[in-house]
Amino acid sequence: MRTFLLVFALFFSIVFTSNASEGYLLRKTFENAEKQLWKSNSSTYQELYQQLNYYPLQPYLDQKRLIHRMRLSSAKEIASFLDKYQGSPLDWPLRKKWLNYLIKRNRQALFIEFFQPTYDVNLTCHYYQYQLNKGVAESNVLPKIAKLWVVGKSQPKSCDPLFERWQKAGLRTPEHVWQRLGLAADGGKHTLIPYLTGLLPENEQYLGKLWHKVRRDPAYITKLSRFPNKNDKETTIYTYGIKRLIWRDQNRALKSYQQAKTNFAFTEEQQQQIALKFSLALASKNHPSANEWLKQVDDNNLTDNIVQWKIADVLRKQNWPTIKTELLSLPVAYQQKQQWKYWYARSLLATNEQVLGKQLMEELADTRHYYGFLAATYSDKPVNLQNKPLQISEQEKIELFKNAAGKRAFEFFHLGRYYHARLEWNYWLRQLTERQKLVAAKLANEIGWYDRAIFALSQVGYLDDVDLRFPLAFNDEIKQHASKYAINPAWAFAITRRESSFMSDANSSVGARGLMQLMPDTAKHLTRRKKVSTKYLLDSKNNINLGTKYLKDLLDRHKGNQVLATAAYNAGPYRVKKWLKSANELPADIWIETIPFRETREYVKSVLAYQEIYQHKVGEQSSLFDQLHSLNITQL
Repeated sequence: MRTFLLVFALFFSIVFTSNASEGYLLRKTFENAEKQLWKSNSSTYQELYQQLNYYPLQPYLDQKRLIHRMRLSSAKEIASFLDKYQGSPLDWPLRKKWLNYLIKRNRQALFIEFFQPTYDVNLTCHYYQYQLNKGVAESNVLPKIAKLWVVGKSQPKSCDPLFERWQKAGLRTPEHVWQRLGLAADGGKHTLIPYLTGLLPENEQYLGKLWHKVRRDPAYITKLSRFPNKNDKETTIYTYGIKRLIWRDQNRALKSYQQAKTNFAFTEEQQQQIALKFSLALASKNHPSANEWLKQVDDNNLTDNIVQWKIADVLRKQNWPTIKTELLSLPVAYQQKQQWKYWYARSLLATNEQVLGKQLMEELADTRHYYGFLAATYSDKPVNLQNKPLQISEQEKIELFKNAAGKRAFEFFHLGRYYHARLEWNYWLRQLTERQKLVAAKLANEIGWYDRAIFALSQVGYLDDVDLRFPLAFNDEIKQHASKYAINPAWAFAITRRESSFMSDANSSVGARGLMQLMPDTAKHLTRRKKVSTKYLLDSKNNINLGTKYLKDLLDRHKGNQVLATAAYNAGPYRVKKWLKSANELPADIWIETIPFRETREYVKSVLAYQEIYQHKVGEQSSLFDQLHSLNITQL
């Protein structure tokens, strides 16, 4: 025990003090041991392994050895390892490999022993099949199969025997087929539709063909003669199609639905689904019928998006009495939100109700928020950052850091293996109290793991430690390149904070890379290269250089208008140009509130608020929102 405490004290000092040489040696030893894993019986590997006793990542050597040298004789050792690390990131890679190994060797009893519930459908199907093979009653297994079958995609072939047995038992019903057909058509795998069509009763197979045609082209619904019976199932297909068509061809969809209402018996729920889709599509396209459809959405079906467009539709017209009336008609829960309080206060000031308008603005001005910062400009009050730094003791840090998962997370971070670091971090945080999560956030911030600190604070809901939530991460690089391209460094910090929360290896689903989330095509344009590698974009210096250069390019394109440049960074300059063409001159706050893309609308608000905070942190005295207050957005 004494040895362990000494090693722990040494390791804590390595991670959180300047004692870097010991940490470097341990990490190099670990990396060398990994290279020798293929010769795990060699004296070289064994010597390296022994040097890593009590080193947090030593279990990963055991895991990799068991994965790469899998054999039935290792069953007891694997069981002991999985029992010790059950539920941790060390568990699943080994367990999955082991279960697939047992499938290949038809070791059904062992498979059942090691199996745990999983999203892996192949393993789940084998588990149910093996249960049946071992004599578990069909009544305990087959009712669970419907959940595996009623999905909008094809399932692994290993599930076929199970599905066949389920069908022969009479448990697959036409309703199951219809449900799966709907899932395949509505966002699922459309190539599954012909197969499912053949499973329908003969008199309903035309419905599957109809689904397929509407999936391929929603305009197919506009000829109502293609719906011969106008029954419930045909109505379901028409409802699906009209909800897609409204986004493609608004006038055609409006005309078709007007005709369909006299032919189909739409349920109240279907009418509300259609009203919701029509409202969003028409409002975002600034269609003249938008307001009419927004009014058709019942209060109990209101969403943030619908409320947004109800108010945005009247904001565009700047008819302040109507704006005030619409805001007062919202449910109380919406009226209490900062967003709508701000616009209500604006409407009061615009209709000469100065006393109440100023009072509401002054209340809002005390909040650290986009709308609070806007309100401060109307109240002639300085921005209130409401900074309340966390008070964390050294003892709390030491106590928390005794957790093995936390130590593994920090070690992976120091090795630059951020994906595995996040896996361990997320596993660790699930075990912590709310207070301990705050301590973890402080620890992460202290070693420069800024994104974990930011996300942990958000998860707990502690939003008042401004320094932890808005760190001056990559300070030298951002300031250097902001100066190089003559842009506001606070803006560059704000963009980076919003794009990646300073996660240097961030990857988006659309292919954006790194701290400032640059697309490869954008990077090629900026560097004038034929190809820009992912490795190049994930390098923080390269990414900041190109990101700040792109900001300068967008700022110049938009004649120095930072609001438009920010919107263009998110949505692209061509979309912003299109939005400007269809809009009249508007005050900046109204233009932002009526941006058609929800993602871009919220993005611009966030960046502006973040920039206000960063201007204080980098020592700038001027308020960004004072400039915004007098800014109008016009066609360029």
